[in-house]
Amino acid sequence: MANYKTAFGPADILLPRESDLTKWAVVACDQHTSEPEYWLGTEKTVGDSPSALRLILPEAYLGAKDIREREDKIHKTMEEYLSAGIFKEYKNAMVYVERTLADGRVRKGIVGAIDLEEYDYAPGSNSQVRATEATVASRIPPRVEIRDGAPLELSHVMLLIDDPGFTVIEPIADVDAPIIYDFDLMQSGGHIRGRLLDGEAIAKVDGALGKLREKCPLTFAVGDGNHSLAAAKAYYEKLKKENPGADMSAHPARYALCEIVNLHSEALTFEAIHRFVKVDDPYRLVFEMSLDLGLSGLPSEQRVKIHRNYIIRDLCIHNPQSKLAVGSVQAFLDGFIERNGGEIDYIHGNDVIRRLASEQGTIGFEFEPIKKEELFGAVIADGALPRKTFSMGEAEDKRYYLEARRIR
Repeated sequence: MANYKTAFGPADILLPRESDLTKWAVVACDQHTSEPEYWLGTEKTVGDSPSALRLILPEAYLGAKDIREREDKIHKTMEEYLSAGIFKEYKNAMVYVERTLADGRVRKGIVGAIDLEEYDYAPGSNSQVRATEATVASRIPPRVEIRDGAPLELSHVMLLIDDPGFTVIEPIADVDAPIIYDFDLMQSGGHIRGRLLDGEAIAKVDGALGKLREKCPLTFAVGDGNHSLAAAKAYYEKLKKENPGADMSAHPARYALCEIVNLHSEALTFEAIHRFVKVDDPYRLVFEMSLDLGLSGLPSEQRVKIHRNYIIRDLCIHNPQSKLAVGSVQAFLDGFIERNGGEIDYIHGNDVIRRLASEQGTIGFEFEPIKKEELFGAVIADGALPRKTFSMGEAEDKRYYLEARRIR
Protein backbone atom coordinates (compact mmCIF):
# COMPACT_ATOMS: atom_id res chain seq x y z
CA MET A 1 0.00 0.00 0.00
CA ALA A 2 3.00 2.25 -0.48
CA ASN A 3 1.10 4.38 -2.98
CA TYR A 4 -1.87 4.96 -0.70
CA LYS A 5 -2.30 7.39 2.17
CA THR A 6 -3.68 4.86 4.65
CA ALA A 7 -3.69 1.12 5.29
CA PHE A 8 -6.77 0.70 3.08
CA GLY A 9 -6.50 0.25 -0.67
CA PRO A 10 -7.79 -1.70 -3.67
CA ALA A 11 -7.69 -5.49 -4.02
CA ASP A 12 -7.90 -8.12 -6.74
CA ILE A 13 -11.50 -9.09 -6.02
CA LEU A 14 -13.15 -12.33 -7.10
CA LEU A 15 -16.89 -12.70 -7.67
CA PRO A 16 -18.86 -15.67 -9.04
CA ARG A 17 -19.58 -15.33 -12.76
CA GLU A 18 -22.99 -16.92 -13.22
CA SER A 19 -23.97 -18.38 -9.86
CA ASP A 20 -27.24 -17.66 -8.10
CA LEU A 21 -25.84 -15.01 -5.74
CA THR A 22 -28.72 -15.41 -3.29
CA LYS A 23 -27.49 -18.95 -2.74
CA TRP A 24 -23.86 -17.89 -2.90
CA ALA A 25 -23.78 -15.25 -0.14
CA VAL A 26 -24.10 -16.44 3.48
CA VAL A 27 -23.98 -14.57 6.76
CA ALA A 28 -20.86 -14.22 8.94
CA CYS A 29 -19.64 -17.50 10.45
CA ASP A 30 -19.84 -16.23 14.04
CA GLN A 31 -23.61 -15.69 13.93
CA HIS A 32 -26.35 -18.04 15.19
CA THR A 33 -23.82 -20.16 17.08
CA SER A 34 -26.53 -21.47 19.43
CA GLU A 35 -29.11 -21.85 16.66
CA PRO A 36 -28.06 -24.81 14.46
CA GLU A 37 -31.48 -24.64 12.83
CA TYR A 38 -30.38 -21.41 11.10
CA TRP A 39 -27.44 -23.15 9.43
CA LEU A 40 -29.58 -26.18 8.56
CA GLY A 41 -31.94 -23.74 6.84
CA THR A 42 -29.00 -22.25 4.97
CA GLU A 43 -27.92 -25.72 3.87
CA LYS A 44 -31.43 -26.36 2.56
CA THR A 45 -31.47 -23.06 0.66
CA VAL A 46 -28.05 -23.64 -0.93
CA GLY A 47 -28.59 -27.26 -1.92
CA ASP A 48 -26.04 -28.32 -4.54
CA SER A 49 -25.40 -24.81 -5.88
CA PRO A 50 -21.97 -23.15 -5.65
CA SER A 51 -21.93 -21.21 -2.41
CA ALA A 52 -19.69 -19.40 0.02
CA LEU A 53 -21.17 -21.79 2.58
CA ARG A 54 -18.77 -24.42 1.21
CA LEU A 55 -15.79 -22.09 1.73
CA ILE A 56 -16.35 -21.09 5.36
CA LEU A 57 -16.83 -22.89 8.68
CA PRO A 58 -19.78 -21.70 10.77
CA GLU A 59 -18.75 -21.49 14.42
CA ALA A 60 -21.81 -23.54 15.31
CA TYR A 61 -19.75 -26.52 14.06
CA LEU A 62 -16.45 -25.72 15.76
CA GLY A 63 -16.97 -28.49 18.30
CA ALA A 64 -17.85 -31.11 15.70
CA LYS A 65 -15.87 -34.36 15.74
CA ASP A 66 -15.21 -34.10 12.01
CA ILE A 67 -13.67 -30.62 12.21
CA ARG A 68 -10.50 -31.65 10.33
CA GLU A 69 -12.53 -33.21 7.54
CA ARG A 70 -14.57 -30.02 7.28
CA GLU A 71 -11.41 -27.90 6.98
CA ASP A 72 -9.97 -30.20 4.31
CA LYS A 73 -13.25 -30.06 2.41
CA ILE A 74 -13.17 -26.24 2.48
CA HIS A 75 -9.68 -26.18 0.96
CA LYS A 76 -10.62 -28.77 -1.65
CA THR A 77 -13.76 -26.88 -2.65
CA MET A 78 -11.82 -23.64 -3.01
CA GLU A 79 -9.44 -25.38 -5.43
CA GLU A 80 -12.39 -26.90 -7.32
CA TYR A 81 -14.11 -23.54 -7.70
CA LEU A 82 -10.92 -21.94 -8.97
CA SER A 83 -10.26 -24.78 -11.43
CA ALA A 84 -13.84 -24.67 -12.69
CA GLY A 85 -13.53 -20.98 -13.52
CA ILE A 86 -16.42 -19.99 -11.28
CA PHE A 87 -14.84 -16.63 -10.45
CA LYS A 88 -14.33 -13.44 -12.41
CA GLU A 89 -11.46 -11.31 -11.13
CA TYR A 90 -11.58 -7.52 -10.87
CA LYS A 91 -7.99 -6.33 -10.68
CA ASN A 92 -6.92 -3.49 -8.39
CA ALA A 93 -10.53 -2.79 -7.48
CA MET A 94 -12.79 -1.35 -4.82
CA VAL A 95 -16.53 -2.00 -4.62
CA TYR A 96 -19.04 0.56 -3.39
CA VAL A 97 -21.73 -1.37 -1.49
CA GLU A 98 -25.29 -0.43 -0.63
CA ARG A 99 -26.82 -2.90 1.81
CA THR A 100 -30.57 -2.51 2.30
CA LEU A 101 -31.36 -3.96 5.72
CA ALA A 102 -34.61 -5.73 6.56
CA ASP A 103 -36.06 -2.54 8.03
CA GLY A 104 -35.35 -0.57 4.85
CA ARG A 105 -32.32 1.41 6.00
CA VAL A 106 -29.37 1.48 3.59
CA ARG A 107 -25.86 0.93 4.95
CA LYS A 108 -23.12 2.16 2.62
CA GLY A 109 -19.58 0.83 2.54
CA ILE A 110 -16.51 0.27 0.39
CA VAL A 111 -14.84 -3.12 -0.04
CA GLY A 112 -11.07 -3.23 -0.45
CA ALA A 113 -7.99 -4.58 1.32
CA ILE A 114 -6.27 -3.63 4.56
CA ASP A 115 -2.52 -3.83 5.09
CA LEU A 116 -1.95 -6.20 8.01
CA GLU A 117 1.38 -4.53 8.74
CA GLU A 118 -0.71 -1.59 9.94
CA TYR A 119 -3.00 -3.69 12.15
CA ASP A 120 -2.33 -4.53 15.79
CA TYR A 121 -4.97 -5.91 18.12
CA ALA A 122 -2.84 -5.58 21.28
CA PRO A 123 -4.37 -3.22 23.88
CA GLY A 124 -2.65 0.15 23.81
CA SER A 125 -1.58 -0.17 20.18
CA ASN A 126 -0.88 3.01 18.22
CA SER A 127 -1.44 1.42 14.81
CA GLN A 128 -3.78 2.73 12.11
CA VAL A 129 -6.03 -0.32 12.46
CA ARG A 130 -7.00 -1.44 15.97
CA ALA A 131 -9.37 -3.81 17.70
CA THR A 132 -12.32 -2.25 19.46
CA GLU A 133 -12.68 -5.18 21.84
CA ALA A 134 -10.38 -7.55 23.67
CA THR A 135 -9.09 -10.32 21.42
CA VAL A 136 -9.30 -13.85 22.81
CA ALA A 137 -6.13 -15.68 21.84
CA SER A 138 -7.79 -19.10 21.97
CA ARG A 139 -10.22 -18.11 19.22
CA ILE A 140 -7.48 -17.38 16.70
CA PRO A 141 -5.87 -20.84 16.04
CA PRO A 142 -9.04 -22.50 14.60
CA ARG A 143 -9.29 -19.67 12.07
CA VAL A 144 -5.59 -19.86 11.25
CA GLU A 145 -5.97 -23.58 10.57
CA ILE A 146 -8.64 -22.83 7.97
CA ARG A 147 -6.58 -20.02 6.42
CA ASP A 148 -3.37 -22.11 6.37
CA GLY A 149 -3.45 -24.01 3.09
CA ALA A 150 -6.44 -22.10 1.72
CA PRO A 151 -5.96 -20.48 -1.69
CA LEU A 152 -8.76 -17.99 -1.02
CA GLU A 153 -10.14 -15.75 1.68
CA LEU A 154 -13.70 -14.57 2.11
CA SER A 155 -14.39 -11.86 4.63
CA HIS A 156 -17.05 -10.63 7.02
CA VAL A 157 -14.70 -7.97 8.46
CA MET A 158 -16.13 -4.47 8.80
CA LEU A 159 -13.85 -1.55 9.69
CA LEU A 160 -15.31 1.64 11.09
CA ILE A 161 -14.11 5.12 10.18
CA ASP A 162 -14.90 8.16 12.33
CA ASP A 163 -16.16 10.50 9.61
CA PRO A 164 -18.82 12.87 11.01
CA GLY A 165 -18.46 15.09 7.93
CA PHE A 166 -19.40 12.20 5.60
CA THR A 167 -16.40 12.86 3.35
CA VAL A 168 -15.24 9.36 2.39
CA ILE A 169 -18.03 6.91 1.54
CA GLU A 170 -21.14 9.00 1.03
CA PRO A 171 -19.82 11.10 -1.92
CA ILE A 172 -19.16 7.90 -3.88
CA ALA A 173 -22.92 7.29 -4.06
CA ASP A 174 -23.07 9.91 -6.83
CA VAL A 175 -20.29 8.35 -8.92
CA ASP A 176 -21.32 6.71 -12.20
CA ALA A 177 -20.00 3.17 -11.72
CA PRO A 178 -21.11 -0.17 -13.21
CA ILE A 179 -23.23 -2.49 -11.09
CA ILE A 180 -21.51 -5.84 -10.58
CA TYR A 181 -24.08 -7.42 -8.28
CA ASP A 182 -27.64 -6.63 -7.22
CA PHE A 183 -29.69 -9.28 -5.42
CA ASP A 184 -31.65 -10.35 -2.34
CA LEU A 185 -29.77 -12.01 0.51
CA MET A 186 -31.08 -15.26 1.98
CA GLN A 187 -32.46 -15.75 5.49
CA SER A 188 -33.93 -12.24 5.96
CA GLY A 189 -30.62 -10.55 5.11
CA GLY A 190 -32.21 -7.81 3.01
CA HIS A 191 -30.76 -6.68 -0.31
CA ILE A 192 -27.26 -5.81 -1.53
CA ARG A 193 -25.93 -3.93 -4.54
CA GLY A 194 -22.30 -3.39 -5.49
CA ARG A 195 -20.73 -1.00 -7.99
CA LEU A 196 -17.17 -1.25 -9.31
CA LEU A 197 -15.10 1.88 -8.63
CA ASP A 198 -12.60 3.13 -11.20
CA GLY A 199 -9.20 4.70 -10.59
CA GLU A 200 -10.56 8.22 -10.21
CA ALA A 201 -13.11 7.17 -7.56
CA ILE A 202 -10.47 5.13 -5.72
CA ALA A 203 -8.21 8.17 -5.66
CA LYS A 204 -11.02 10.25 -4.12
CA VAL A 205 -11.57 7.64 -1.42
CA ASP A 206 -7.85 7.48 -0.70
CA GLY A 207 -7.51 11.25 -0.47
CA ALA A 208 -10.45 11.58 1.92
CA LEU A 209 -9.12 8.76 4.11
CA GLY A 210 -5.74 10.47 4.18
CA LYS A 211 -7.33 13.61 5.62
CA LEU A 212 -9.05 11.54 8.33
CA ARG A 213 -5.72 10.00 9.26
CA GLU A 214 -4.20 13.46 9.67
CA LYS A 215 -6.83 14.21 12.30
CA CYS A 216 -6.64 10.95 14.23
CA PRO A 217 -3.97 8.22 14.29
CA LEU A 218 -6.71 5.62 14.86
CA THR A 219 -8.03 5.55 11.31
CA PHE A 220 -9.84 2.20 11.30
CA ALA A 221 -11.51 0.48 14.25
CA VAL A 222 -12.60 -3.12 13.76
CA GLY A 223 -16.36 -3.22 14.15
CA ASP A 224 -17.01 -6.83 13.13
CA GLY A 225 -14.74 -9.78 12.47
CA ASN A 226 -11.85 -8.89 14.77
CA HIS A 227 -10.88 -12.51 15.41
CA SER A 228 -10.95 -13.27 11.71
CA LEU A 229 -8.71 -10.28 11.05
CA ALA A 230 -6.46 -11.37 13.93
CA ALA A 231 -6.22 -14.81 12.31
CA ALA A 232 -5.19 -13.22 9.01
CA LYS A 233 -2.51 -11.30 10.87
CA ALA A 234 -1.33 -14.44 12.69
CA TYR A 235 -1.15 -16.37 9.44
CA TYR A 236 0.85 -13.60 7.77
CA GLU A 237 3.29 -13.47 10.71
CA LYS A 238 3.60 -17.26 10.50
CA LEU A 239 4.57 -17.00 6.83
CA LYS A 240 7.20 -14.38 7.64
CA LYS A 241 8.77 -16.65 10.27
CA GLU A 242 8.77 -19.58 7.86
CA ASN A 243 10.46 -17.50 5.17
CA PRO A 244 13.21 -15.52 6.91
CA GLY A 245 14.82 -12.93 4.69
CA ALA A 246 12.12 -13.22 2.00
CA ASP A 247 10.54 -10.07 0.60
CA MET A 248 6.93 -10.29 1.76
CA SER A 249 5.97 -6.76 0.76
CA ALA A 250 3.84 -7.91 -2.17
CA HIS A 251 2.69 -11.26 -0.78
CA PRO A 252 -1.14 -11.50 -1.02
CA ALA A 253 -1.36 -12.81 2.56
CA ARG A 254 -0.04 -9.45 3.78
CA TYR A 255 -3.48 -7.99 3.03
CA ALA A 256 -6.99 -8.89 4.12
CA LEU A 257 -10.32 -8.22 2.45
CA CYS A 258 -12.69 -5.96 4.38
CA GLU A 259 -15.43 -3.35 4.10
CA ILE A 260 -15.13 0.14 5.56
CA VAL A 261 -18.29 1.76 6.99
CA ASN A 262 -18.84 5.20 8.49
CA LEU A 263 -19.47 5.05 12.22
CA HIS A 264 -21.91 7.97 11.85
CA SER A 265 -24.14 6.32 9.26
CA GLU A 266 -27.80 6.42 10.30
CA ALA A 267 -28.09 2.84 9.11
CA LEU A 268 -25.42 1.71 11.57
CA THR A 269 -26.79 0.94 15.00
CA PHE A 270 -25.01 -0.53 17.98
CA GLU A 271 -26.71 -3.47 19.64
CA ALA A 272 -25.69 -5.02 22.92
CA ILE A 273 -24.34 -8.57 22.91
CA HIS A 274 -25.88 -10.61 25.70
CA ARG A 275 -24.42 -13.53 27.68
CA PHE A 276 -26.05 -16.96 27.64
CA VAL A 277 -24.60 -19.29 30.28
CA LYS A 278 -24.99 -23.02 30.74
CA VAL A 279 -24.03 -24.02 34.28
CA ASP A 280 -24.91 -26.76 36.76
CA ASP A 281 -26.23 -24.40 39.43
CA PRO A 282 -27.61 -21.08 38.09
CA TYR A 283 -28.82 -20.11 41.57
CA ARG A 284 -25.31 -20.34 42.98
CA LEU A 285 -24.03 -18.24 40.09
CA VAL A 286 -26.53 -15.46 40.81
CA PHE A 287 -25.83 -15.63 44.55
CA GLU A 288 -22.07 -15.28 44.11
CA MET A 289 -22.50 -12.56 41.48
CA SER A 290 -24.74 -10.61 43.84
CA LEU A 291 -22.03 -10.70 46.48
CA ASP A 292 -19.13 -9.92 44.15
CA LEU A 293 -20.76 -7.17 42.10
CA GLY A 294 -23.10 -5.76 44.75
CA LEU A 295 -26.27 -6.39 42.79
CA SER A 296 -29.41 -4.65 44.01
CA GLY A 297 -32.48 -2.81 42.79
CA LEU A 298 -31.06 0.53 43.87
CA PRO A 299 -30.05 2.76 40.93
CA SER A 300 -26.47 2.97 39.67
CA GLU A 301 -24.68 3.63 36.36
CA GLN A 302 -24.31 -0.06 35.50
CA ARG A 303 -27.43 -2.16 34.88
CA VAL A 304 -28.05 -5.75 33.84
CA LYS A 305 -31.20 -7.79 33.26
CA ILE A 306 -31.01 -11.40 34.43
CA HIS A 307 -33.20 -13.94 32.62
CA ARG A 308 -34.13 -17.24 34.21
CA ASN A 309 -37.21 -19.39 33.45
CA TYR A 310 -39.00 -16.44 31.81
CA ILE A 311 -38.45 -14.33 34.94
CA ILE A 312 -36.58 -11.06 34.38
CA ARG A 313 -34.76 -9.23 37.18
CA ASP A 314 -33.57 -5.70 36.41
CA LEU A 315 -30.61 -5.08 38.73
CA CYS A 316 -27.81 -2.56 39.19
CA ILE A 317 -24.12 -3.14 39.87
CA HIS A 318 -22.67 -1.27 42.86
CA ASN A 319 -19.24 -2.92 42.90
CA PRO A 320 -18.17 -2.54 39.24
CA GLN A 321 -15.14 -4.38 37.89
CA SER A 322 -15.05 -2.42 34.63
CA LYS A 323 -16.24 0.87 33.17
CA LEU A 324 -19.12 -0.95 31.48
CA ALA A 325 -21.72 -3.32 32.95
CA VAL A 326 -20.87 -5.94 30.35
CA GLY A 327 -17.23 -5.82 31.45
CA SER A 328 -18.13 -6.24 35.12
CA VAL A 329 -20.36 -9.24 34.41
CA GLN A 330 -17.84 -10.77 31.99
CA ALA A 331 -15.05 -10.56 34.58
CA PHE A 332 -17.22 -12.35 37.14
CA LEU A 333 -18.40 -15.02 34.69
CA ASP A 334 -14.86 -15.79 33.56
CA GLY A 335 -13.79 -16.43 37.16
CA PHE A 336 -16.90 -18.38 38.10
CA ILE A 337 -16.68 -20.72 35.12
CA GLU A 338 -12.96 -21.24 35.63
CA ARG A 339 -13.70 -22.37 39.21
CA ASN A 340 -16.94 -24.28 38.65
CA GLY A 341 -17.17 -25.16 34.98
CA GLY A 342 -19.82 -24.10 32.53
CA GLU A 343 -20.12 -22.53 29.11
CA ILE A 344 -20.73 -18.98 27.84
CA ASP A 345 -22.23 -18.06 24.49
CA TYR A 346 -22.67 -14.58 23.07
CA ILE A 347 -26.17 -13.84 21.85
CA HIS A 348 -27.68 -11.16 19.61
CA GLY A 349 -31.28 -10.12 20.20
CA ASN A 350 -33.35 -9.67 23.36
CA ASP A 351 -35.94 -12.21 22.25
CA VAL A 352 -33.28 -14.87 21.65
CA ILE A 353 -31.69 -14.52 25.09
CA ARG A 354 -35.12 -14.71 26.75
CA ARG A 355 -36.00 -17.88 24.87
CA LEU A 356 -32.68 -19.63 25.41
CA ALA A 357 -32.57 -18.80 29.14
CA SER A 358 -35.86 -20.63 29.67
CA GLU A 359 -34.13 -24.01 29.46
CA GLN A 360 -32.97 -26.04 32.46
CA GLY A 361 -29.46 -25.22 33.65
CA THR A 362 -29.27 -21.91 31.79
CA ILE A 363 -29.25 -18.22 32.62
CA GLY A 364 -29.11 -15.09 30.49
CA PHE A 365 -27.68 -11.60 31.00
CA GLU A 366 -29.06 -8.73 28.93
CA PHE A 367 -27.25 -5.39 28.54
CA GLU A 368 -27.91 -1.92 27.17
CA PRO A 369 -25.94 -0.89 24.05
CA ILE A 370 -23.05 1.55 24.28
CA LYS A 371 -23.23 4.92 22.55
CA LYS A 372 -21.42 4.61 19.23
CA GLU A 373 -20.06 8.16 19.30
CA GLU A 374 -18.03 7.16 22.35
CA LEU A 375 -16.31 4.25 20.59
CA PHE A 376 -13.14 5.78 19.11
CA GLY A 377 -12.41 7.81 22.23
CA ALA A 378 -12.85 4.75 24.45
CA VAL A 379 -10.51 2.64 22.30
CA ILE A 380 -7.88 5.39 22.28
CA ALA A 381 -8.17 5.92 26.05
CA ASP A 382 -8.57 2.33 27.28
CA GLY A 383 -6.94 0.26 24.54
CA ALA A 384 -9.92 -2.06 24.01
CA LEU A 385 -13.40 -2.68 25.35
CA PRO A 386 -14.35 -5.99 27.00
CA ARG A 387 -14.76 -8.71 24.39
CA LYS A 388 -18.15 -8.98 22.72
CA THR A 389 -19.28 -5.62 24.10
CA PHE A 390 -21.37 -4.55 21.13
CA SER A 391 -22.67 -5.65 17.79
CA MET A 392 -23.46 -3.53 14.77
CA GLY A 393 -27.10 -4.45 14.24
CA GLU A 394 -28.90 -7.75 14.58
CA ALA A 395 -27.45 -11.03 13.32
CA GLU A 396 -29.17 -10.73 9.92
CA ASP A 397 -27.60 -7.28 9.45
CA LYS A 398 -24.07 -8.66 9.56
CA ARG A 399 -21.86 -8.71 6.52
CA TYR A 400 -22.48 -11.68 4.23
CA TYR A 401 -19.61 -13.55 2.59
CA LEU A 402 -19.68 -12.47 -1.03
CA GLU A 403 -16.39 -11.22 -2.48
CA ALA A 404 -13.30 -13.43 -2.38
CA ARG A 405 -9.58 -12.89 -2.90
CA ARG A 406 -6.51 -15.05 -3.50
CA ILE A 407 -4.09 -15.24 -0.58
CA ARG A 408 -1.37 -17.35 -2.15
